[in-house]
Amino acid sequence: MNRNDAITQLRSRAKPWDIVVIGGGATGLGAAVDAASRGYEVVLLERNDFASGTSSRSTKLVHGGVRYLRQGNVSLVREALRERDRLRRNAPEIVHELACVVPSYSRWDSAQYWAGLKLYDLLAGSSGIRRSRHLSRHETLELLPEVQSQGLRGGTLYYDCQFDDARLAIALAQTAAQRGAVVINYFPVTGLLKTSSGALRGVQAFDCETDETFEIEARVVINATGPFSDAVRRLDDPAADSALTLSRGTHVVLDRSLLSGNTAMLVPRTSDGRVIFMIPWQGVVLVGTTDVLVNHAEFEPAPSDTEIEYLLETANQYLDRSATRSDIRSVFAGLRPLVRSNRSGRTARISREHSIIIDSESKLLSIVGGKWTTYRAMAEDLIDKAIVVGGLSRRNCVTAELPLHVSDSSRPGALSSSDSSLGYPVCDGVSLSETEVIRSCREEMARTVEDVLSRRYRLLFVDARKAAIAAPRVAEIMAAELGRNAHWIRKQVDAFAEIVQCSIPAT
Repeated sequence: MNRNDAITQLRSRAKPWDIVVIGGGATGLGAAVDAASRGYEVVLLERNDFASGTSSRSTKLVHGGVRYLRQGNVSLVREALRERDRLRRNAPEIVHELACVVPSYSRWDSAQYWAGLKLYDLLAGSSGIRRSRHLSRHETLELLPEVQSQGLRGGTLYYDCQFDDARLAIALAQTAAQRGAVVINYFPVTGLLKTSSGALRGVQAFDCETDETFEIEARVVINATGPFSDAVRRLDDPAADSALTLSRGTHVVLDRSLLSGNTAMLVPRTSDGRVIFMIPWQGVVLVGTTDVLVNHAEFEPAPSDTEIEYLLETANQYLDRSATRSDIRSVFAGLRPLVRSNRSGRTARISREHSIIIDSESKLLSIVGGKWTTYRAMAEDLIDKAIVVGGLSRRNCVTAELPLHVSDSSRPGALSSSDSSLGYPVCDGVSLSETEVIRSCREEMARTVEDVLSRRYRLLFVDARKAAIAAPRVAEIMAAELGRNAHWIRKQVDAFAEIVQCSIPAT
């Protein structure tokens, strides 16, 4: 997957593409994989980096959604569990089983959680994931040594799956490219091209690296831009009504000593009626998430102090040792692009199902809603509709059993003799090697320091302070690889320092 090669393919194209996808998050990348694997000619354009928004800021769970059972949304849970198991089979290097315990402090709690999770098992069917079971007090403390022991009666153990969202996004981009799609980052769409009758015939886009403008013709245009879907729809029709309700989800990342085992904890009761997860992930503990209504989309949504305090206070109700701000390694937030609801109330109650909007005149296809776990099913639905809208020849979806391309991080990469010695860590106390930075540029389209330290490798999310220390060396390596100068290095280091500041709350 090479950006320069992708641009060359774009320049040499003499006829319209079958499909152009706007947006390189989970949904857009999933659509590109689906369409390319059916044999359609596809180009995907992302204005920043792949998964740079919501799709890299999830709770890192591939799951059915236990809390949706409480809401009575059995169909969503059943679909998500089916997709969970497909994803586990298709990307076993990224998606793996995770044990999770719901602690209980009364007999009623124990009975309630056991019944709900047995229904979860039933909906999962013969998935290969282990079944839930009741735990005694002793068994609960063995799996969760740091759980609040006072009043603890036992727990319920169940299993879901865990993944690295940004790495899965790169796997999707590489799979799409492997299947013939052209995928390009830092290539924003600036306008829509129309025929005299008002039908879409493609997009106008801009290469951020060369300042070159392209007109890209296609039979179908898909808007998969998540929180920015309304903005793209208004490129088509400035008077278009909003299709979105936006919700901010914040996570705090804590020192692993607060939850030292390999078992996650589900906090079943919170002050706002949600559930909170405390999850071991990459040597830290991920705590989240919130669900806060926001009025407009932002590129870098900032966690509020209120959300950080809420997560700490909620976690501390279930921990023997209270977490404080000094235990925080990083914080991050993402925006959920929920299907707009006429109901008032909390965004947590809005369905996580997806919706596809087809503009009656232009035939722009926009997809909103959904969740990471169901990205593949969403993409299948989307491309099925694109076939009809674009008058494309009918070809069946094959992604249910399609293995995803996953980079081998242990492989030294295609390095020349002059850089084959770059196997050292980029700084003390960090496992990321100089070789891996080079590979990110050559094989995974990393173009900025943030691309490497936030998404190709998750150091910013795991330990923001260490990421700041690593940034200057990463910038130097990338500059040599990409042909950048000293001014670029300074700008990259300064820009990343600002991002780090947003990732470390005041103590």
